[in-house]
Amino acid sequence: MEYRKLGKTDIDVSVICLGSMTWGEQNTQDEAFAQMDYAIDQGVNFFDTAELYTIPPKAETYGKTEEIIGNWLSARGKRNDIVLASKVVGPGEDWLPHIRNGKSRLDRKTINVALDGSLKRLQTDYLDLYQLHWPDRKTNFFGHLGYSHEPDDNPIPIEETLGVLNDLVQTGKVRHIGLSNETPWGVMEFLKVSENKDWPRVVSVQNPYSLLNRSFEVGLAEVAIREQTGLLTYSPLGFGVLSGKYLNNQKPTGARITKWPDYNRYMNEQAISATEQYVNLARNYQLDPAQMALAYVNSRPFLTSNIIGATTMEQLKNNIASADIELSDEVFDGIESIHVQHPNPSP
Repeated sequence: MEYRKLGKTDIDVSVICLGSMTWGEQNTQDEAFAQMDYAIDQGVNFFDTAELYTIPPKAETYGKTEEIIGNWLSARGKRNDIVLASKVVGPGEDWLPHIRNGKSRLDRKTINVALDGSLKRLQTDYLDLYQLHWPDRKTNFFGHLGYSHEPDDNPIPIEETLGVLNDLVQTGKVRHIGLSNETPWGVMEFLKVSENKDWPRVVSVQNPYSLLNRSFEVGLAEVAIREQTGLLTYSPLGFGVLSGKYLNNQKPTGARITKWPDYNRYMNEQAISATEQYVNLARNYQLDPAQMALAYVNSRPFLTSNIIGATTMEQLKNNIASADIELSDEVFDGIESIHVQHPNPSP
């Protein structure tokens, strides 16, 4: 397993990070325990979760994923062996009424309540990385490529949010802070305020990145490298689409998009056409399509860690093994050729 520095810290994290959002819905606690046990045995030392999980979000399962991880930490005694990351939700009045009555904002009261809840569920007194799940302001994330300005938007000021996070770092409840679903402007604004106030610096940005969505490369890649705020990529397989399992109108039993067809971010006509070409490219070079897609993400110079998720042990083993795969120049050329034909079909 390869390890990379988390930002400018002295923390080494595995290039593969274990994602957890299916635990408590698509996966039972026993299955989640088996995944964590296997990941640890393979050298994975980085686990990512969120108060929002399990997915899809609903009141009955809110915080369930963190509870499962907390139970595993208690049962295994492995807290000091992993780098543990979680997230606080941003505004979601229209789709998250069950979380703080839909009034969650990135202010002092919300963040303190959210963190205390996460720590209790995780059965720990600190997080190695605490992330803002999405911005308080209205901007382009969750599938929006272009930015449309809303002059009447009234977000919690970044300085106010960062001040709360600074206090949490000072108390020891949080070691480091990160962003998620963020833009180049947002990352640089957080860094500017941190420098001006001598407050903790953002160490990572968790955004989508895959063969179907390389929008991170436009602006954020340079920020990630120059400012050492590396990418923690989520959805590197586009909800499993890049494995090829949904091609030709297949609907595998128990698969996410089979169960929840509204999760169609990676299923538009352009994405399907691109996926067909990526799958064919992989097979032409005797590669597993999912492993090729993950190995490409692993190879990016702006990447800190690749957050993989799985509902079966077979998928998990296959995904973790991508850390050992090096793609040839011919495969890279093939990927770039397809990308030119289908640039970012699923932002």
